[in-house]
Amino acid sequence: MLLQSSPVKRASNIYLVGMMGAGKTTVGSQLARRLKLRFVDADHEIEARTGVRIPLIFEIEGEEGFRKRESQVLAALTQEDGIVLATGGGAVLDPQNRINLAQNGIVVYLNVAPETLWARTRLDKKRPLLKVADPLGRLQELHTIRDPLYREVADLVIEGGNGSSHHLVKLLEKEIRKLCPA
Repeated sequence: MLLQSSPVKRASNIYLVGMMGAGKTTVGSQLARRLKLRFVDADHEIEARTGVRIPLIFEIEGEEGFRKRESQVLAALTQEDGIVLATGGGAVLDPQNRINLAQNGIVVYLNVAPETLWARTRLDKKRPLLKVADPLGRLQELHTIRDPLYREVADLVIEGGNGSSHHLVKLLEKEIRKLCPA
């Protein structure tokens, strides 16, 4: 369901933001195909550029080191044209990332309840931020911190978590065409 949208905006890029497990990669890849744009997953791009998996970056450099690498990759990707970009869940923590996203494309926030995120991610052992005693509590905490930042940068906010990705992609395509009619 569409919650909000901003006035008409012209952009050749679409950036998906939201928590881990919100469906940014799934929705983004399908949306890119429908719009005939190139799909990029920021986390995969970080791994390709560094040659190591994200959990190892966290292990060696901590979250701060990872966030620096993430910001460098986002700065470069937001200068490209014709992409659908699935950002990492914490990309909005850096104010410069929010500026880069807002200035260079249409930003879509996929908002999914922490309980649904937990159901989707609980078996995934590659999520460094969930390697804690209470992963659901951690998701709730992260959602509380990040939700206002996602909303700050978003041109479209989609409340969801239920329904098919195909339906969501069709809704997004319709709303994006309203924002960017040319």
